[in-house]
Amino acid sequence: MARNTLHPPLQERVPQNNNTLHRLVECVILFLLFCLLLCRLVLLPHGGTVWLVASLCESWFTFVWFLFMNAKWTPAVYKTYPDRLTKRFDDLPAVDMFVTTADPKLEPPIVTVNTVLSMLAVDYPAEKLACYVSDDGCSPITFYSLVEASKFAKLWVPFCKKYNVEVRAPFVYFSSEPRYSSASASDFAIDWAKMKNEYEELSSRIENAEKSYIPHHMNDEFAEFLNTGRKNHPTIIKVIWENKGDLGESIPHLIYVSREKRPKHPHHFKAGAMNVLTRVSGVMTNAPFMLNVDCDMFVNNPKVILHGMCLLLGFEKDVHSAFVQTPQQFYGALKDDPFGNQLVVLQKKVGVGMTGIQGPFYGGTGCFHRRKIIYSSSQDAGEKNKHTRNGTSKVVVFDISSRIDAAKNVASCTYELNTSWGEEIGWVYGSMTEDIQTGLRIHSMGLKSKYMVLDPPAFLGSAPVGGPSSLTQYKRWATGLLEVLLGRQGPLVALFKKRLTVRQCLAYLLINVWALRSLFELCYALIPAYCLLANASFVPKVSDRFFFLPSSIFILYNAYTLAEYLECGLSFRAWWNNQRMLRITSTTAWLFGLLSVILKTLGLSENVFEVTRKDRQDDAAAETDPSRFTFDESPMFVPGAALVLIHLSALAVGLGRRTAGLGELLGSLWVVLSFWPFGGFSRKGELRDPVDCVVESYYTRLLVPALCFT
Repeated sequence: MARNTLHPPLQERVPQNNNTLHRLVECVILFLLFCLLLCRLVLLPHGGTVWLVASLCESWFTFVWFLFMNAKWTPAVYKTYPDRLTKRFDDLPAVDMFVTTADPKLEPPIVTVNTVLSMLAVDYPAEKLACYVSDDGCSPITFYSLVEASKFAKLWVPFCKKYNVEVRAPFVYFSSEPRYSSASASDFAIDWAKMKNEYEELSSRIENAEKSYIPHHMNDEFAEFLNTGRKNHPTIIKVIWENKGDLGESIPHLIYVSREKRPKHPHHFKAGAMNVLTRVSGVMTNAPFMLNVDCDMFVNNPKVILHGMCLLLGFEKDVHSAFVQTPQQFYGALKDDPFGNQLVVLQKKVGVGMTGIQGPFYGGTGCFHRRKIIYSSSQDAGEKNKHTRNGTSKVVVFDISSRIDAAKNVASCTYELNTSWGEEIGWVYGSMTEDIQTGLRIHSMGLKSKYMVLDPPAFLGSAPVGGPSSLTQYKRWATGLLEVLLGRQGPLVALFKKRLTVRQCLAYLLINVWALRSLFELCYALIPAYCLLANASFVPKVSDRFFFLPSSIFILYNAYTLAEYLECGLSFRAWWNNQRMLRITSTTAWLFGLLSVILKTLGLSENVFEVTRKDRQDDAAAETDPSRFTFDESPMFVPGAALVLIHLSALAVGLGRRTAGLGELLGSLWVVLSFWPFGGFSRKGELRDPVDCVVESYYTRLLVPALCFT
């Protein structure tokens, strides 16, 4: 790949708007927090145990605020110029694309198929691409769906490129009527109708297959799936489509991979699947760059790989772009983010801010990797035992169909024994959040990552819908992030023993402490209720000169965070939903994440990777309003319900006393408002909006008599 350095750069860092006001407000809030802690310290002898607990919680909140300031302090954005690639390089590099799926029930094959079709149709030379689909569920239905998708792709890919289709996931493209904008509108209309009919037939065949109907002519193809279980089966690798490099072939390689699993061998969840894909692709195509996406994360910008190459090839040294991460954005997202899981502000502020340090976290999907970085470690890459560390397979690129036996060897469940895979090489094991752990390993080598923000967005995925799914996802994240913090390769270890910078370490701590935050959030949420019930106080009286400290912090913090949401184009309701969900998540999902790690550490249980549903629509929620919470039998809902009961009882008692402090009353009321969805149930077990359930709510009936009494 010849490089011509006389041409303009492929990327450039775009100066950000003046952040002086943001920094000033953040510093004022930090100053007020320190003043509040000083006030607590001075008055601690008079405040008693309640003030001690409050000061400990507020010390923690001050620390977390400082972590946020650090992560957002130096924002950086890069603009890419994909049109300059062909002028800069005579030949574009190859890219291996990975799609991972684990459960055909929670991740329906039609979802995976749309993602694969969107990747096969990207604007990049087809002979330079290979798409590997990892099926950790060893599902013949998934394999059948991909075979059928490959047939459809022979029509779909040329259609997309002929008419320059923008969104190349068929289910999105055909969800709206076509737009006619050229002289050949009649030809386009005919082709569009034909293509839509083909896709509907594809969807129908996949739906029939999910009902246990598979055409008889394909029985031979499924021989390897006989007598297999999800966690007990041999390696299955099938080349569904092979691009021979002939003129006119526009479909990249498509390979199905289901790694070997045996009950007595750990499979290390998604990290294990990614390492198998890395080795299998290394044997079959061995592209220098790899792109991985989850099965629901379809390509939304067909030029995404060209943009990615601008950041991977646009720096003089590889150290500046070890991997390139894109934001996780969602299609069909619910209005105002009712479950607080779209992470818009967090990604725009923290993701962009971390680009000015060592770079963003690896998010597990929508990320470009350098193969040599994934293979490398913090040790000397030329050490003598490199052969043992990497495994026993020699990497040779031939006709990919002839490499299946070699690929099966590196996909066996015993291949990694006595090697450094999962520790110093590849995706790192030992955490439910293998993405964060792996990105940390790369940053610990002194390398940097880049954040690629495109318009239109690079990829779009599906966010969990409903209370159980959202909290399950946050619990898994909190569990894995705490495992990373306490592990042998955690950020604090990397700071002192490796090459992780201080500010990058603090940025990792911002998310690694999610589970620990639950203790302080829960304790602080209980303090107002305790004070009302015990006739105590933790907030200075209104007449006290120190009252302005907590009141100023409360007002300024909420005004500042609201301004951030408005700046990102979101509404007041979206801000409130996220503030409310932060309180709910921290005292439920994060708390149970902490308990999971404690039980695992004590040897009382093992963590189980819980796959979140990736249907296009939750059938239960679709019956009414999908933005409503739904309950299940999970104990995660118990803390939230208990908090509401305690605070409403405390308010009833406190309002009956004339001595109750204004700070305690407002604090308790704020908790009730934050957890208000827990206050009303419909007959179907759905959490309803406060306006709908205010009259019928048991909690309201409890509070109204107290108000009347006072």
